[in-house]
This record gives sequence, structure tokens and C-alpha cells, in this order.
Amino acid sequence: MQTQAPQNPHDPQRRLSPHFSLAELTVSNSGARAGLRNVPVGTALDNLTRLAQLLESVRTVLHHAPILVSSGYRSPAINNLVGGSLASAHTRGLAADFIAPRFGPPRAVCEAIRASSVQFDQLIFEGTWVHIAAPAAGAVPRREVLTAVFRGGMPVHYLKGIA
Repeated sequence: MQTQAPQNPHDPQRRLSPHFSLAELTVSNSGARAGLRNVPVGTALDNLTRLAQLLESVRTVLHHAPILVSSGYRSPAINNLVGGSLASAHTRGLAADFIAPRFGPPRAVCEAIRASSVQFDQLIFEGTWVHIAAPAAGAVPRREVLTAVFRGGMPVHYLKGIA
């Protein structure tokens, strides 16, 4: 009987869930352009599996429409490069920015998720994309829903609910 070699946890083709691979949740075009690596370490790798499961739940709510992730895990260097918050859930592998065009525009996606029983920590309508965060291990999901308001050159302002 042959034994299978253990899978490399950092293999980009590694499946984290039926519809999401490690590569999909660590993609960073900004990081690639800057020559920065985006490899999750420590608990971030475990958190990405939890995030993939959350995204599977979202996909079900969206009638199985494909989810296109533009930003999942961000290394601290990439998070700094893109101007992310120091407390960003992206740096812990707990957040993803995405669209689901086959379902509808980002506002409709947010409304569907908010109306569902999906156990998210935070959901933000960002105008042209959706941000969703999974709760940390052992944490109670807050189901916080916000809208990001972008004003040229000003810090992002957040409103409660979907505005």
C-alpha cells in the first residue's frame, strides 16, 4: 500500500474548500507589481480555510453564483502598500473583497447576505465590491453591516447599514 505524501500547506493549488483555492485567497496584483510575496503564516493559513467556508456559505445564498475574490489575505507589507488598516482582518486571513456579477451588483450581494443567516463578522458595501470578514476562532459573529463612503483624499468614512 502506498502512502500519499503530505500536501504542502503553501501550495497555491491547495483546495481550502470545494470552490476556493489558496491561490484565489492570496492573490494580490498590487503586491505582484511591487515584487512582494503574499504568503500567509501562522494562524492566517488556518483562518483562510475558515474564510473559504464562509465564502461557500455566501455562494449558497447567492444561488451558487461564482465569487470573484480581488483581495483575501494580505501580508503586512502588502496591506501597508494598499493603505489597509493596521487592524485589517485581511492580514489575519479573515477577510475577502469580492464581486459576484452573475448574481448582481455589489449592493444586491450585500442585501442578500445581510438578509441571510450567514455568520459573518463584518459585511461592508464598498461601492464596486463587497468586503466580508469571518469571525476569529471562538468569537461570536457580530454581523456588523456597514457602507464605506469614499471622499477624494479623505479617510474612508463608514455608515451603519447599507446606504
